[in-house]
Amino acid sequence: MRVITGMRFLLLSALLVFCAACAESSGSIKREGVIKVVTTTGMVGDLVKNIAGEVVEVTSLMGTGVDPHLYKASARDVGKLAGADMIFYNGLHLEGKITDVLGQMRKSGVFTVGVAEGIDESLLVSPEEYEGYYDPHIWFDVALWKKAAKVVMEAFSLYDPENAPVYRSNTESYLKELDLLQTYIQKKIATLRPERRVLITAHDAFNYFGKGYGFEVMGLQGISTDSEASVADIKNLSKTITERKIPAVFVETSISPRYMRALRASVKARGFDVRIGGSLYSDSMGSPETEEGSYIGMFKSNVDTIVESLSRSIEVADSEAKAAGDG
Repeated sequence: MRVITGMRFLLLSALLVFCAACAESSGSIKREGVIKVVTTTGMVGDLVKNIAGEVVEVTSLMGTGVDPHLYKASARDVGKLAGADMIFYNGLHLEGKITDVLGQMRKSGVFTVGVAEGIDESLLVSPEEYEGYYDPHIWFDVALWKKAAKVVMEAFSLYDPENAPVYRSNTESYLKELDLLQTYIQKKIATLRPERRVLITAHDAFNYFGKGYGFEVMGLQGISTDSEASVADIKNLSKTITERKIPAVFVETSISPRYMRALRASVKARGFDVRIGGSLYSDSMGSPETEEGSYIGMFKSNVDTIVESLSRSIEVADSEAKAAGDG
């Protein structure tokens, strides 16, 4: 296994050197025609498309259901990155396994932008357990994603000043759409009783959601799925769920549900039946041909699932409590 890993590293390193030489000759000067953009996640790709429109050709490395925390760049990915005019990634260590590759692309002259890294640090969350780093899941607060949109607009305007008015106009239109999304989220959440706004998921991807929309958030795994949930983690969280009678927990589309199933079994062993409330999009969006394949559609789907599942669970809990009282 070590031989295979070593060979893979040598091949990637050689390709990086070759790609760097190619990029160095072209620099970051805008080429003629459509701008070729490579993004890491689908969320960033969707943002780029909304800001740049038909001026760009966008390729996203990570498709539906792909976990960016664990994603490793292939030789083909490196080739795509090296052939791009611009690269947009989330940053803040979301794409931990390919950070070095992205850094090499920047050094080689490819115009590379971390959208989350352009946001004021005072607005970012820095959990103690994340060892001094910032939580990268900024897209779960629409207010922060609007700021990310401006980072993208400024990057395009700098790279391609001739089309700066187009980027500004597209951004203004998209920000209005995000305002409508924000209103939708707030109205939907307002239908859920405040004491029941507790969101338990597979990993800590929803801290910004909790902060922005008034939810208490708990994750079985840490901010990065690179960490494993231990027996103690499952035991402690199952104790909390049982004591507080939290009615539902949620799985994530980009993470195996095995930990949440183990959590539910642990809760049931304590004499309480917590439900799987549904599946949420966390680190990736839905399929491109679906409504959930866009940032706005993905967010609406999540909010609908959270609110409707918790509301339904509450109704069941209330009816059971009433029946027990009547008896």
